[in-house]
Amino acid sequence: MSDFTPATPIGLQIRKIIFEKFNDADTKFTNDEIFEILKSNGDVDPSWIIDDIEPFINELCDSGLARNIAQNFTTIYLKLFESIEKTHCNSCDDDVFLAPSEDKVCPNPSCKATIQL
Repeated sequence: MSDFTPATPIGLQIRKIIFEKFNDADTKFTNDEIFEILKSNGDVDPSWIIDDIEPFINELCDSGLARNIAQNFTTIYLKLFESIEKTHCNSCDDDVFLAPSEDKVCPNPSCKATIQL
């Protein structure tokens, strides 16, 4: 891997993409769709392949935000458990996107502060 550091952590970028494009519990989406948007936004390591975002997708499933409904080789099909909401973390000063049932902890890996609603 290169020394590329994104301006916005990848996990936060992915949550924002889901909020903007797929924020409906009945909508199916894939890691491929998310990856294409990440690449088009330009804030991802240009040497990355689809497999490089798998840990971030697994993190979304582990957090209770989304669930893996099917998989075909490297394509992971996902659905949200519920629509997500935009809020703001005062500790890191980032907009964050959380489901109402998720722990109110900032998903920014360098922050992890409790979100005050």
